[in-house]
Amino acid sequence: MIPILDLTKQYEQIQSEVERAVLEVLKSGQYIVGKHNKALEKEIAAFCGVKRAVALNSGTDALHLALRALDIGAGDEVITTAFTFVATTEAIGIVGAKPIFADIDPNTFNLDPNQLESKITAKTKAIIPVHLYGQPANMEEIMKIAKKYNLYVIEDCCQAIGAELNGQKVGSFGDIGCFSFFPTKNLGAFGDGGMVTTNSDYLADRILALRNHGGAVRYYHDEIGVNSRLDEVQAAILRVKFPYINEWNQKRKENAYKYNELLKDVKEVVTPRELKGTKCIYHQYTIEIPNRDAIHKYLQENGVGAMLYYPVPLHLQKVHAYLGGKLGDLPITEEKTTRVLSLPMFPEITYEQQKTVVETLKKALIECKATA
Repeated sequence: MIPILDLTKQYEQIQSEVERAVLEVLKSGQYIVGKHNKALEKEIAAFCGVKRAVALNSGTDALHLALRALDIGAGDEVITTAFTFVATTEAIGIVGAKPIFADIDPNTFNLDPNQLESKITAKTKAIIPVHLYGQPANMEEIMKIAKKYNLYVIEDCCQAIGAELNGQKVGSFGDIGCFSFFPTKNLGAFGDGGMVTTNSDYLADRILALRNHGGAVRYYHDEIGVNSRLDEVQAAILRVKFPYINEWNQKRKENAYKYNELLKDVKEVVTPRELKGTKCIYHQYTIEIPNRDAIHKYLQENGVGAMLYYPVPLHLQKVHAYLGGKLGDLPITEEKTTRVLSLPMFPEITYEQQKTVVETLKKALIECKATA
């Protein structure tokens, strides 16, 4: 079986460093917000080119507390994409705001700036673009629209650490950037973890307080907060991994280009498009194909761990039924979610494995066409 992701290969590369770092934390007796936590915040901030970063216990909390810090809540609307993981809109719902869905660019699967202005109302307070699969959204145009209408921008960078647009890192365009360190991410912990980035000291300090039960000073609480601290073991592991992120992202890019070459003559397959001025970090290598569900089933049955991210767009999910969304509301999103398929992608995947994936895919295209 060729898995969608093989974390054991990465662990073999850094095993001694990780185990040494974890043992150091265990011996220190400092398990919450210790030196690794604070150092990681500084390192991520410098990497993204922003003033501040705040470590949290998940990417979901990063989105949730970003909205809280911007005082977005009941009665407010937040424009975002329906082609993403539910955490994006879950965070909007947690604060009592209403997600408003805009359609996507067919080439990037990200929010189409041309679809945004028609969604803006007097209740709109923010836009949450998602850098899906590691491909940067068109932040320059999104920021122009946000500025025109005096809207906040929260970047969902949970799949995109290290991605760039015209030399600028994602997470540095909007008011707040939100990152996930879930184990499957390009920079993943050995459990849950998250981070926000910002150039605002006010927002960073507010999120620091919110993550710690709503208080900036111990035992003094100014508002209802949460417990969202990143534990010190995970921070130490992330600091071991962090120096490798550029190398690992580059290997993903090289592997993506190998897939592109292997698939160049397969006319039924649309390979990922990396737009001019962008640096995609290929959190996923996602193709478009006809008869997607049958091909996915064939691959799974024949040793290729391909995955569907995400088969049902959020405006058609039960959780958002109260919004009244229906088929036809977002035609591009709805089409793409029936056609996309992610192939195995990780830095350590071998060329032989990639060739096997592609050969199996070619067989699937023939077999599924014959039985359709």
